[in-house]
Amino acid sequence: MTQWFVYVLRCGDGTLYTGITTELERRLREHNDGVGARYTGSRRPLALAYFELAISRSSAAKREAQIKKMSRPRKLELIASLKASRD
Repeated sequence: MTQWFVYVLRCGDGTLYTGITTELERRLREHNDGVGARYTGSRRPLALAYFELAISRSSAAKREAQIKKMSRPRKLELIASLKASRD
């Protein structure tokens, strides 16, 4: 069974980008190399701000859509909650 990740990147211009992947490190590298997504291509450097696991592509895509609909302050709270849980 393939493991999926939902992730949020902090772009060089301060914006946030949300996506899904099966290989988090590779995808971050692709984004920083300018071949990830059109949106992130001109907003480098990019840093991983948040990620969570999903059990399927479908559940990852649904969660991605939920996060994309969140307001920026709510996304920042989500990012802060991950950081707090890892400290």
